[in-house]
Amino acid sequence: MAPEEQVPAMPAAEIVRLLADGDRLRTVAALVLGASTTEEVVAAAGLDLRAAVTALGRLADRGLVDQDDHGWRLAEEALRASARASAVAGAAASDDELAWLPAEEARVLRAFVKDRRLTSIPAQRSKRLVILDLLAQDFEPGRRYTEAMVNLILGHWHADTASLRRHLVDEELLARAQGTYWRIGGTVDRAHASMAAEEAGVDDPGDEDVAPAG
Repeated sequence: MAPEEQVPAMPAAEIVRLLADGDRLRTVAALVLGASTTEEVVAAAGLDLRAAVTALGRLADRGLVDQDDHGWRLAEEALRASARASAVAGAAASDDELAWLPAEEARVLRAFVKDRRLTSIPAQRSKRLVILDLLAQDFEPGRRYTEAMVNLILGHWHADTASLRRHLVDEELLARAQGTYWRIGGTVDRAHASMAAEEAGVDDPGDEDVAPAG
């Protein structure tokens, strides 16, 4: 089997812009469903001939469809190239987001977090604290949460919400009383801190720890 021809990757944002047009979106859908001639695209997409020709021409100009002896076809290799490029760019962006952290914390997050899910809960306390601090940032200081709400938030990270909840309380990142939880520790997310400082009319406090409730 011949290797797949490598084609230039179209930026994913460009594909989104192309398909934001209703005529072009319906044209692509018609091709996916098997249309190959202009007349078949007209019938399947519910467009008039002029609109179909305009949409096909624009998509062909951008390399998203092409035409051969068998008719029009969706350039699936272009979509795959775009998907690969987006995946590489996403991985690079994730690394950039961790670049400001101490090296050890960044290593822990790369090892235990994938696509905003925990691959496992670290057994070593020092590593677990890094993960717990990350989870604590999903809770707003000053807000009260029911246990069901806490489970919902933690469930996005890992199925063992009971263990995560217990660790957060034991490490004094969350407090608990009569079935209600609130945040008392952990690093303040910089974006939240900046917003709060702006609303309060004070200088940006940057990253800092939440002071435990007295």
